[in-house]
Amino acid sequence: MKSKNKNINLSINCNGKLVDLNTPKVMGVLNITPDSFYDGGRYKDAKSILNQTEKLISEGATFLDIGAYSSRPGADFISENEELKRIVPVVELIQKNNPDVLISIDSFRAKVIRECVSAGAVISNDISAGKLDPDMIKTVGELGVPYIMMHMRGTPQTMKNHTTYQHLINEIYAYFSKQIELARQHNITDIIIDPGFGFAKTLAQNYELLNQMEFFKNLNCPILTGVSRKSMIYKVLGCTAEEALNGTTALNMVALMNGACILRVHDVKEAVECIKLFNQL
Repeated sequence: MKSKNKNINLSINCNGKLVDLNTPKVMGVLNITPDSFYDGGRYKDAKSILNQTEKLISEGATFLDIGAYSSRPGADFISENEELKRIVPVVELIQKNNPDVLISIDSFRAKVIRECVSAGAVISNDISAGKLDPDMIKTVGELGVPYIMMHMRGTPQTMKNHTTYQHLINEIYAYFSKQIELARQHNITDIIIDPGFGFAKTLAQNYELLNQMEFFKNLNCPILTGVSRKSMIYKVLGCTAEEALNGTTALNMVALMNGACILRVHDVKEAVECIKLFNQL
């Protein structure tokens, strides 16, 4: 099963370090927001941030994704200055204490990406694929870092109102085709696509997307999936986000079998085990 993508170049260059995504990798989530849906407010001082960083790395995370702006449905808007004030010191702290860690920045703002890359980050992870900041794609091209582009409609505040599609899969595919072409025009060579589970999609649409995700391999870009503890799991199981780890693992395996190259998760140990079993298949 590992050979599904063998005709595509799945290596990305992270500040001179080549990461081969033919074997799937894990991206550990570190939210430094007070209002994220699962871990909001847990990591707000240097000790807790460094402890969680060490935990994610020791459990096998290849990447660490840091976010300072909650993108959960209906999340509060925060200013660019507030986002910078939250995130840049954390990047500097982690880089100082773990200089080899590959830091991804979860932000749709070009200035945030630029300042975080200056502080040591090596990947841009944009929930809007450049649609919420006209300078984003140009900036990423100038910085020369890999670019994760996600599918979303509207903003985190309005996306629940944008779930009507004539043909879900075709429309998402066309969205990525257009944004990939734009990124290539700005000399972005390492592009990763994220179907955007939970973003401007109903529960049924999330499962349709997961079930047909392999189709997006035709875009010749690595695929990242982020289903970790989301409502598409706990609403079906009738539980809470805190109780959704088993469901997360189940859907992570489906994602791997449908072409996922990166699992973005809160629980690294379990995702690494999932990949080990997938590789054994």
